[in-house]
Amino acid sequence: MQYRRIGSVEVSAIGLGAMPMSVQGRPDPERAVRTIHAALDAGVTLIDTADAYSVGSDDFGHNESLIARALAGYGGDTSGVLVATKGGHTRPGGDAWALDGSPEHLRAACDASLKRLGVDAIGLYQFHRPDPQVPYAESIGALKELADAGKIRMAGISNADPEQIRLARDILGAHLVSVQNEFSPAFRSSEPELRLCAELGLAFLPWSPLGGIGKAGGLGERFAPFARIAEQHGVSPQQVCLAWQLALAPVVIPIPGASRPETIRDSAAAPHLALTPEDLTTLTTT
Repeated sequence: MQYRRIGSVEVSAIGLGAMPMSVQGRPDPERAVRTIHAALDAGVTLIDTADAYSVGSDDFGHNESLIARALAGYGGDTSGVLVATKGGHTRPGGDAWALDGSPEHLRAACDASLKRLGVDAIGLYQFHRPDPQVPYAESIGALKELADAGKIRMAGISNADPEQIRLARDILGAHLVSVQNEFSPAFRSSEPELRLCAELGLAFLPWSPLGGIGKAGGLGERFAPFARIAEQHGVSPQQVCLAWQLALAPVVIPIPGASRPETIRDSAAAPHLALTPEDLTTLTTT
């Protein structure tokens, strides 16, 4: 496994997005645990979760509890694993999603995540999504309070634009270490945020980095070059996609979702794929 940095912590160049193991259509618990263990076996040391990753309100926190259980039951050393969780989304009922970026909610959410994860301090705590009902500075100020109190070691933001990244940097200072935005071959709207992260030295964590590659219905025209280059290298289009993102900037650490051991094993091999300059030009200009 190759490694990159989030703040002062060295993590695997590919992380595990754990959301698919807890939302609608999730696997049985045994397969979910095997998937997390397969990630650890492959050298993955970054696991991304959130308190809101659940089927609904009745099992809120499911994903955090699952990860804690899987780590506790792993036979190897997990001291170097960074668990990154988030707060700010709520599940008001059924499968609905809502927002609460108030400082009061974030403080309570962090305390609940600490309990579910079974840790004294959360390695990376991220504000999940801006809440239009709460001034962004107030939400980020709550993260600074949590960092100052020692409840979180590092802070991150998710689904943020450049202005919000700069504001968070002003408020959090060195506590801010990462930005997690959607980014994939089919969704490149976060390129300005990626460039800003590279400029500021913040880790950029693409969520949904595969953008639908491999799902039923084919790859689609946008993914055709990824499939063609994958065939040339004898690997999956998913590996090509992740290797391309890693080549964009040294701050990029994709977090592909997985709910099967074989899926995360394939993704974890992406850092070993050496794309040619011609490959990268083709994929970047597609």
